[in-house]
Amino acid sequence: MASWVAVELLRTGLVDGVAHVTPQPPLFAYQISRNVEDVRAGAKSRYHPVTLWPILEEIRARPGRYAVVGVPCFIKAVHLLRRRDPLLHARIVFTLGLFCGHMKSAHFGESLAWQIGVRPGELAGIDYRVKDPRRPANWYRVRATDAAGATHEKDWMHLAGGDWGAGFFQHPACDVCDDVVAETADMSFGDAWVEPYASDGRGTNVVVIRSPVLLDLVGQARAQGRLRLDDVDADFVARTQAAGLRHRREGLAYRLALRRRHGIVPRKRVTPSTDLALRRKLIYRARRRIARDSARVYLLARSLDALWLYLFWAQAAYTIYEALAYGRGRLGALLDRLTPRP
Repeated sequence: MASWVAVELLRTGLVDGVAHVTPQPPLFAYQISRNVEDVRAGAKSRYHPVTLWPILEEIRARPGRYAVVGVPCFIKAVHLLRRRDPLLHARIVFTLGLFCGHMKSAHFGESLAWQIGVRPGELAGIDYRVKDPRRPANWYRVRATDAAGATHEKDWMHLAGGDWGAGFFQHPACDVCDDVVAETADMSFGDAWVEPYASDGRGTNVVVIRSPVLLDLVGQARAQGRLRLDDVDADFVARTQAAGLRHRREGLAYRLALRRRHGIVPRKRVTPSTDLALRRKLIYRARRRIARDSARVYLLARSLDALWLYLFWAQAAYTIYEALAYGRGRLGALLDRLTPRP
């Protein structure tokens, strides 16, 4: 849907360019696409850190109307810049947001690639979500391309760090973020992680429209039979992102309480609180530890050329997290008896 809207904005002349993330050396970067073909060629999920700065400079340098696609923190940053910069305010006319669980460091993709046979320094390309209509959409599969052009692929579930919710390589700033659905964007797009949509290998989007112009754009396409969308309520949208919202509400309140002991606590929509079940506290602590230590252990393993070191640590850390979050294994059974899941 994000690509469809971007194409439609260009096709109807509402914008002259769309800023979005595309494959570029060394792996990904923002570019401004000024035709439909380039937008479509750049369509894909990119779980990779990038910077907005080059395209902001291009927008300042070249007159026109632009749409910017980004995760929640990027879209909010764009609005804050627009507030201070009259030129950006005039030229960035639409923001298209992507639902977000958290941001990963570049080492996340590199670690997946190393596990399937592409060594650090040899990674020439990566597709984080290889699409296959015959498989459930939530069975993520990664494909990495090495410097010689050979491809290697494997399901995330069989790789260390493949459980997104465990927090491997999470950016530290994400610990205090409370925006899952890109609330400041004119239109937001996410995966419909509820059945029967989650099992549909073609993929299904859930969208939130906040712009009258975009609502009219979508409405016309629906009336013409060019889009198939079902109206849903806010509760449905929340259910599709239940885990992320829990982490950014209940979990955020607990993380803020932990930060209060050690330093500055940002003001968020939830207040610091430790009033939750012990099992939930342990889960949030495990995620924080994994996010922090995954980068450290991986960099050590990388410097020693010892993938086994990272895998050994990751398996041990994930076994504990898996037992806490899902009650799996003997440790999980023991924890279920000692600290029942709420």
